[in-house]
Amino acid sequence: MNRITREQDAMEAWRLAAKRRWFFKQCGVGLGAVALRSLLGEAAGAAPSDPLAPKLSHFAPKAKRVIYLFMAGAPSHLELFDNKPELTRWNGKPPPAELLKGYRAAFINPNSNLLGPKFKFARHGQSGAELSELLPHLARTVDDIAIVKSMHTDAFNHAPAQIFMNTGSTQFGRPSLGAWTTYGLGSESSSLPAYVVFNTGSKGTSGGSSNWGAGFLPTTYQGVPFRNGGEPVLYLSNPKGFDSFIQRDSLDTIRLLNEEKLKAVGDPEIATRIASFEMAYRMQASAPELMDLSRESRQVLDSYGAEPGKPSFATSCLLARRLVERGVRFVQIFHEAWDQHGNLTKDIAKNCQDTDRASAALVQDLKQRGMLDDTLVIWGGEFGRTPMVQGGDDGRDHHPNCFTIWLAGGGVRAGLTLGESDDFGFNATRDRVHVHDLHATLLHLLGFNHEQLTYRSQGRQFRLTDVHGNLVTQLLA
Repeated sequence: MNRITREQDAMEAWRLAAKRRWFFKQCGVGLGAVALRSLLGEAAGAAPSDPLAPKLSHFAPKAKRVIYLFMAGAPSHLELFDNKPELTRWNGKPPPAELLKGYRAAFINPNSNLLGPKFKFARHGQSGAELSELLPHLARTVDDIAIVKSMHTDAFNHAPAQIFMNTGSTQFGRPSLGAWTTYGLGSESSSLPAYVVFNTGSKGTSGGSSNWGAGFLPTTYQGVPFRNGGEPVLYLSNPKGFDSFIQRDSLDTIRLLNEEKLKAVGDPEIATRIASFEMAYRMQASAPELMDLSRESRQVLDSYGAEPGKPSFATSCLLARRLVERGVRFVQIFHEAWDQHGNLTKDIAKNCQDTDRASAALVQDLKQRGMLDDTLVIWGGEFGRTPMVQGGDDGRDHHPNCFTIWLAGGGVRAGLTLGESDDFGFNATRDRVHVHDLHATLLHLLGFNHEQLTYRSQGRQFRLTDVHGNLVTQLLA
């Protein structure tokens, strides 16, 4: 009986050994892949299932992160970037009839008299780019930027034009450029949102949260509004009597319940909810260090014009640099202050005083830290302003036919001035760049073919550029 038992034990041991040998021999590659996936997830600071874990683009990107300085309200290109001596000579006269053929105005009579530029222009840097006297700080940075004078758009009212500039559609409900970027690339930070938004102007944006929304993408990709002073998000700190141990236990219980629901229904919004709770928890440790500008040198603070504890456009620009240093993928600053239908001379000078120094300092700061090469900076509004006068003799109306933006870093050709407008700054006439073309080019710099970065919704594939968009190769370094 003992001999039989020993033989049975020996046979069972052999079978188990054979199973183990077969398992490791046949499944070794699979185990290695599991281990590698785990390591990659830990290196990225995120679980492999995290929708914001870093992802590969279609090809090697020039830009790994974006800071978008959105000048909401539409700055006048005629006072800042597009010098028109002929417009000065026609000041106070009605526009030529051929200029207005087929033109639709937003609010004014198109036959209103022409208004010459209010400020002087000069050429700067080795590139010889022409800038207004209102932009002295940008003038010293002009060889590090590319200026596009031939932008044009489809909308001439603020809300649809802002949404179009940010989402590629004049209608609500499409994902923003920032959402497409985080959807395509994920994030390099596990303790801060992938997409952060600041509002610094005198009022909120006309297009509202649709400017930074996720549309039909999972909401984990939408922008997270931050304040530029104190706690970045309200109620981030625990209330009295609620310590970190109670908080962690509560979050763990809620997470388990949410995970069970996620397994049952598969709704990606539940995954977003789980991720947002965990992000808020981690931000309690990361946010105070981020917001503490006293850690910056006096030289850096002065270069931006930022004061610790004082909310401003300058503070937001400095925080934007600190955010991208910490792995945040997309930062957008909306400065809604540029809608000068009247009081143009005084208000645009004030706007430039508030924004010029910090915008230029951001480019130089990134350059000095070795970050400009792979950080894309964008500056611009939703459309331009008319060469015709509005508001007596000191204002300009909305104008979609021609406006100016500038870009820096991230694979952009520095020192370039691209495009021209006619003698009145009315129509873009050479190297015209549509909003869809700009979006196609920005996605290219981020490593994406704009026709292939898509998401299926409502029965078809959608993309940022819809069925439009051409790559602006002249902008590429």
